[in-house]
Order: sequence, then structure tokens, then C-alpha cells
Amino acid sequence: MATPAELAQLHAVLEPDELLHLQRLLGSWSLLADLSFSDLVLVVPVSGLEGGPGGFQMVVLGQIRPNNRPTRLNQDLVGQSPSEDDWSIVSEALRRGELVRGDIEGISPAGPIASEAIPVRFGHKVIGVLVRIGREEVRPATSSYERTYLDAFDRLAAMVSESAFPFPEADVGTEEAPRVGDGVVVVDDEGRVEFASPNAMNAFHRMGVYSLPEGRRFVDLGVEESAVEWALTTARPVVEEVERRPDVMVLVHCIPLVTHGSVTGAVILLRDVTDVRRLDRLLLSKDAAIREVHHRVKNNLQTISSLLRLQARRVPAKAGREALHEAERRVRSIALVHEILSREPGDQVSFDEIVVSLVQMANDSVVGPSKVEIGVEGDLGDLPADVATPLAVTLAELLQNAVQHAFVVDRRPLRTGRPTKRKAAGVKNQVGRVGVMLAHDSDRLAIEVRDDGIGLPKGFDIERTNSLGLSIVRDLVVSQLDGSIEMRGVPKVDGGGTLVRIEVPTGPRR
Repeated sequence: MATPAELAQLHAVLEPDELLHLQRLLGSWSLLADLSFSDLVLVVPVSGLEGGPGGFQMVVLGQIRPNNRPTRLNQDLVGQSPSEDDWSIVSEALRRGELVRGDIEGISPAGPIASEAIPVRFGHKVIGVLVRIGREEVRPATSSYERTYLDAFDRLAAMVSESAFPFPEADVGTEEAPRVGDGVVVVDDEGRVEFASPNAMNAFHRMGVYSLPEGRRFVDLGVEESAVEWALTTARPVVEEVERRPDVMVLVHCIPLVTHGSVTGAVILLRDVTDVRRLDRLLLSKDAAIREVHHRVKNNLQTISSLLRLQARRVPAKAGREALHEAERRVRSIALVHEILSREPGDQVSFDEIVVSLVQMANDSVVGPSKVEIGVEGDLGDLPADVATPLAVTLAELLQNAVQHAFVVDRRPLRTGRPTKRKAAGVKNQVGRVGVMLAHDSDRLAIEVRDDGIGLPKGFDIERTNSLGLSIVRDLVVSQLDGSIEMRGVPKVDGGGTLVRIEVPTGPRR
């Protein structure tokens, strides 16, 4: 379904400010629908098209149903072009720029529905019509709260036709914003309460106020009234959170009522958000506890890493020292993930930060005359911790394997199947290059590590390798991440070297 902005671009000629005004109206008109107990439809004229002498072709830009009454519209009208014959009150309102009452046909099998068309102005220009479907006259038997709601709607509707509502730079309502059903208070131009709905009285009771509020100001009731004062003084809406008694929070949304430029009162929506704030505090506390756990895990892993490094210095055999250094590097790779988790909320990790640290670790491990440059292109974005951890270990192993074994020449085979060190490629100012390519689309992660070194021996197969590092990589990718790994030599005509490609699905794993 097209958005209001897309519909406006397709059918109407509206300046950016005019479109923004209509979007603000769509963002705040749930208040109007609930106060009027009616369905509302926003209609704009189609650009440059006239249905007849003085007539209009129209398109429905938006539709909303009330939360406190059954809807009169079972169909979705958004995007439709109403007939001028059936919606004559709309074309009349567009032409005259005045509120027009009458019947609308063609939207209900029960027949015509009493409605009213309210012109929507921006500045001095009528840019649309707000149609109230199902207008009902107030009978003497109607309850006081219904009369008050309808009167407030009429005052706000007049503001719509005067370009005073919605308010400039008004924020679009969020899920947490108070609604009419949460509680309504109407005050006069001096801030004295004229009406408080039953749900508003419940909010007052939660704040410890049990006396009748009618005829009194908020400050007389012992309730903070800075939001009310500010709204009445500036003629701008105010949202403020009021705290009363231990752990009682009430969200106050004050909407000034303006007539011909003068503030004549305000509609105040109250919502008790005590339970919401309590849950927020619990979540913050839980989040802090989780980050502290990651911080301690990171510290413990760093301690283990230091112990392995110290132990390696005391092992006389070269093979033993290398094994301990490899284990220490793997532990450090895991610690990187927990370090980021200890700083950021949630269980998502920015893998870019990990890659930077892994590249630095690989560069620090280059010794002797060899010169190796590592470049990175692309990114994987934010990843879940249970994916980032094995990927970090995997990438660390591949980079370490490349910088240690790709740029040396000898006849003796290493565990990887590559020759071991005798003469470094970095001599004579030659530089070995390792490239890392990262990609993340809707259904997979892809990592490529390519070097321009000596390549792989004939017949090499990662499935049958004796290298502990490559075996760890294969098991992490295939068993833990349900991915695939390919490791092959690159032909000399393509630059030579070795290419490792890993693909990991982003959907649910086995």
C-alpha cells in the first residue's frame, strides 16, 4: 500500500511544507477521532483535474477509526478517488473553505451517512478536507463526558480550518503517548479544571489526589502544573512526565485550544506510566548486569591469555611455545567479542570493530624481514554474539595462516601443507598482500581471504588437512555456523596465491 507521501506525489500538487502539515495531522488525528467518536478521512484534491464547473477530483490520503466507538467504515478508502456526486460536501468545503454538513453516499450498504467536511488550511490555502464520518447530533440525554469530548473536537476542528492545528514542529505521537482513553482533563484559559474523565480521576488517585478537581488548578491539587502553564502561555503543546509519591509516574500531554489566535483553554491527556517505567528500570538493570558479565568474561579471558603467554616463555621446546601462542591468540579473539558486548547494550556486536583488532593482531605477529599488507573491503554490520564469536576466531586463524605461511619458500612441508620458512618474500622490498572481502545480504554472510603468496601444494584438501588451525576453522564454519568453506589455490595468470571463501546463512541454524 502506498504511503500518504507517495499518494500525494502521485495525485496532488503540494509544496513540501504543505505535505509536512498533512503528515503532522495524520500523526496526531487519533485525538480527533476519539473526541468525535467518529471515523475520519483525509481527502486532497487531485492536481489540476476538475470534474466539472467548480468541481474537484479527489483522492483519500488517510483514514482512522475511533478507539471508543464501533467503526462505520468496514472498507479501506485510502488511495480511492471518491465520486463528487457521492461526496459533494467535500468538494463544497474545498471550494468555499468552510465547514459543510451533509450526507455521504456509497460507503455503507445501510445508505447515506451523516458527515461533515472540515477544510484543512495551511496558511491561507485550503490543501485538503478532514471528513468526519457518522456525525451525530448531541441529544439532551447525552452524558456530560460525551458533550465535553464533542465540544473539544469542535474547537480543535475550528483550529484545523484556521491552520492552527496540527501545531508547527509537533512531534508525531508514539506508542507511549497518552490517548483519549487514558484520561482527559479540560481546563480553561487560566488553567482551572472544567472536566476530568473517570480514567483521569484514576490517574489523580494514583498521584494521591482524592479531592474533586473541578474549578481548581493543578497546583491547588498538589500536582506539578508547569506543563499546563507553558502550554497556555506559548500556545504550543507540551509533554511532560510528572512524578508523585514513590514510584508513581504520570505522562501529561497538554494541547492548547486556540480561537482566532487566543488561547481559550487546553485538553490534557493523562497516562499512568508507572508500570512502564518500572519495566524500563528492570530492563536497564538487567542490561547493566549482562554487560557486567561480559566485562568479567573478557577480563577472565585476558587473564587466561596472559597466563598462556607467560607459560609459553617457560616451555623449552619450540613446538610447545608455538602451540601455546596459537591458543593464546584464539582466546584473545574470543575476548574481543566480549569486550564489545561489555560496552554496548543487547547481544549484537559491530563486527567492523572486531575486524580492525584482528588485522592488528595479525600485523603484530609478522616477524623477520617479511612485509605484509592487509586490506579490508566491505563489512558485515552488526551480528549476534553467537555468530560473531566463531567468525572472529575463524578470521583470526585465516589471517594468521596467511601472514605466517603464504610468503615463505622451503621444501619441508608444514602442517598446512605449505612450505615452511627459509627465505621470506619480503626481501628485496617485495610486499605480500592479504585482502579481506566482507559482504552481508539478506540471507547470507560472505568472507573471502586472499593472499598473493606461494599458494597451496598440489592435491591440498581442507577436509583432510592435519593443520589444527584449519581444522578449527572448518569445524566452526560447518558445525557451529551451518556454513560452507572453500580453500583453493589461485592460478598464476590471476595473480597466484590462495583464496579462502566462507559463506554463512543468516537464517535460523540447525
